[in-house]
Amino acid sequence: MADAGGQPYRETVFGADGDPLRPCDGLVEPGVTDLLLFAHGWHNTPATARALNTAFFAPFTKLVAQTPQVRLACAAVTWPSMRFTDESIPDVEPPAPGAQPTGPGLDRATRDGLAGLHPGRHSDVRRLAVLLDEQPSSMAAFQEFGSLARQLAAVPAGGLESGFAEDLPQDEQGPPAVLYEHLPRLCVRLSEALDDGPAPDARGAAPPGARGPADRTPPGGYPGTSTPAVVPVPWRGAKELLRQTTYYALKRRAGTVGELGLGPLLGRLARTAPGVRVHLVGHGHGARLVAFALRGLPHGAHNVKSVTLLQGALSHYVFASGLPHAPGAGGALAGLQDRVDGPVVASFSRHDSALGVFYPLAHGLAGEPAAAGGDARWCAMGAEGIRAVPGAVRTNLGEALRDGLPGSGCVSVDAAQVVRRGGPPAGAHSDICHEELARLVLAAGRVGR
Repeated sequence: MADAGGQPYRETVFGADGDPLRPCDGLVEPGVTDLLLFAHGWHNTPATARALNTAFFAPFTKLVAQTPQVRLACAAVTWPSMRFTDESIPDVEPPAPGAQPTGPGLDRATRDGLAGLHPGRHSDVRRLAVLLDEQPSSMAAFQEFGSLARQLAAVPAGGLESGFAEDLPQDEQGPPAVLYEHLPRLCVRLSEALDDGPAPDARGAAPPGARGPADRTPPGGYPGTSTPAVVPVPWRGAKELLRQTTYYALKRRAGTVGELGLGPLLGRLARTAPGVRVHLVGHGHGARLVAFALRGLPHGAHNVKSVTLLQGALSHYVFASGLPHAPGAGGALAGLQDRVDGPVVASFSRHDSALGVFYPLAHGLAGEPAAAGGDARWCAMGAEGIRAVPGAVRTNLGEALRDGLPGSGCVSVDAAQVVRRGGPPAGAHSDICHEELARLVLAAGRVGR
């Protein structure tokens, strides 16, 4: 049991296929009225996850202290994930020593995280690190790097993750750029995104209105295309390719753990603690995890009273029953907001570069122009909120805290006023430990009302 601002919180731990790795008994003690379940987006060590959990849970004790009819329990959903440690978590963890956010190499903590995420592939991780350090001028070496990075993102043999990869139907999603785009072209785009993406202001936030990269072609064309010109090997974007292939694999894993692990756990809680109101909260890939738990929630379980998706790393169309570009197709979670006895609330921020700039580049359709220029098909929820759901409400954080939230349906909340700190390349993606966001969670769950 860990501690959150003087209040203990419990942990439930899942493996990569959603199997519980620690007994889930004891999450709810007698007398508890509300259970807050928080899923982190990424971590490299249990200590990192616990530091984030502690910082996120800290405001809740004070906020519910004046409501004696509420007894709130906090619990963390821990699952095997990782973060490139050149991305800071504001108020929790600075970049790892030696990590350079826009530098070419991998620091020791990130290498260890990759090795832990991919058991049995340590030699491949070492080779990737060597290639990034040496940056050979050989296109063959560059192609070797891309092949290894994409192999690490492949579905493990015999694994369960293949059915959880996409947020849109496969015939609409198509082959994602991160796995299938022409390698030099994609790495040039990723390098351009480092230059042209939202630049931090004095507080580490991107300025309003900043845009991602244009779809530019280097002079003379790309190596490997019909253009015969010689172009330098685009190593600067190679690290970003590895980052995006890694996060693509984590996205798929988050869906697996949510549907096969957390969903059934919520069903058991509905039977063993039927009077407890459950509030799901997830950050980044953790938002995808708790959202996909709705797909694994057994029929007849009505204990989930709110879902709050903080900077969600999933498609803004995931809850849509019809897509604007394909009315007959829907998102992977189409209509599942109706399984929540309360609202599904998604925060978004223009300062989140991880989702506003790099997510659409990685998830766009291979062979098409760069998606970060504005193709709405590939936008992330944490950058745009929830789209294409009839009746969905859009508001901002100040209005939501002043006026309250709807009692059901999808709600998108512009949280840029607080989700604003963080440098390149992720921007403010992890800037979530704020009292205002804790108040948003309580408002979504109607806790104490």
